[in-house]
Amino acid sequence: MVLARPKILSEADGDCVGIERVDGRSPVLIVCEHASKALPASFGDLGLPEEALSSHIAWDPGALAVARGISQGLDATLVYQRFSRLIYDCNRPPSSPGAMPEASEIYAIPGNKDLSAEERLARTDALYVPFHDAIRGLIRDRRARGQESVIVTMHSFTPVYHGCERAVELGILHDEDSRLADRMLEAAAEAPLYRTERNQPYGPEDGVTHTLILHGLSNGLRNVMIEVRNDLIADDVGQGVMADYLKGLLQQSLDA
Repeated sequence: MVLARPKILSEADGDCVGIERVDGRSPVLIVCEHASKALPASFGDLGLPEEALSSHIAWDPGALAVARGISQGLDATLVYQRFSRLIYDCNRPPSSPGAMPEASEIYAIPGNKDLSAEERLARTDALYVPFHDAIRGLIRDRRARGQESVIVTMHSFTPVYHGCERAVELGILHDEDSRLADRMLEAAAEAPLYRTERNQPYGPEDGVTHTLILHGLSNGLRNVMIEVRNDLIADDVGQGVMADYLKGLLQQSLDA
């Protein structure tokens, strides 16, 4: 007997994937996995208070705005997930406990506790698969028309995590392929507007390079993950300044 999978997205929820500047001329392909705190209607509040649903456990505050600024400045295609990582974290493979976490930092997530295999598969099919299929499709289409793809994933992180303050302001992350990260770190050292560090506040050992591996390393494409401390991009001004700075780092690094 085949069990019916729970319905994840309604017609009113819409598609889980957002794509902007699909015909962007830049080689940069920006990916924002944690762009939104929105939950599909069928999940209610997952048993969480509003404080948690608006916090960094649900999304990367400011990341989408910065990604849009870079996209506009470079004429780069942007792909983003329209629903919260509390339902499915698209920077984690289905086998990872972090894909559908039962807890995040100080919060237990009641709506994610003891998910059945069918529930996990339903979320994977509804959110993870179409998101990464969309990225694959864009890379395939760009290759067909002779356009290079450089994978840039955009994230933000909280200034205080488990009670510990983070001094780093901008992280340039990579997995085994450090070509683009190396160039960006060199460019940042020449214009040190922010305290910038390699593979901070996370690194490959934390499982955060899934998207880079899936679409960058597997295709031999240059790739990098950018992490910005979210207090620096809490408003329009900060987002604009950061987008301009990162646009410059990327352009200088690509030209190099």
